[in-house]
Parts: sequence; structure tokens; C-alpha cells
Amino acid sequence: MNKEPHIDPATNLELEAAAFRTLVAHLRERTDVQNIDMMNLTGFCRNCLSRWYQEAAQERGLDLSKDGAREIIYGMPFDEWKVKHQTEASPQAKDAFAKSHG
Repeated sequence: MNKEPHIDPATNLELEAAAFRTLVAHLRERTDVQNIDMMNLTGFCRNCLSRWYQEAAQERGLDLSKDGAREIIYGMPFDEWKVKHQTEASPQAKDAFAKSHG
């Protein structure tokens, strides 16, 4: 029988933070993966992640802007990321997005 170790709250927070940093680093490297594809497959994208980050900051009394939160997630200003990495979504991707989010 596989028994999971007890993880205290402080260690759990550290593990969650490490997993979050790994996720953000992975998304920064996978610029080939478009946000619309993430939305269609997972129901969230980089913009969602940046919004959640911004909301968490605001819950703690920090005045973090939408652009500031996006820069934390994207690793650069959002407009710069779009110019460098965003491609036109395929008609199929747009249709799938409209069906699931319309």
C-alpha cells in the first residue's frame, strides 16, 4: 500500500509555489502553444493564470495591474509576446472556442 507522507502547511505552500514556478517557466518556453489551444483543451490559458495571480495579489492588498500580472506570467510585456509568438488561430480552433465559450 502506497502511503503518502504528511505534508505540513508551510511545506505544502513551498511545493505549490515550486510547481507554479515550473508551470510558468514551461509556458514561457512553449511559445508554440497558443492560448486559444490551451483554452480549448484545458479551459484556461496564460491570461487566466495572470488574472488569477492579479486577483491573489489584490486579495492581499497589492495593487498589481493586469499588464503587470501578464508580464510576470509571460516573462515580457504582453504586447511584445503577441508580436513575437502569437499566431492567427485556425478556423477550427476559433470554432471550438466559440462552441465551448460562446
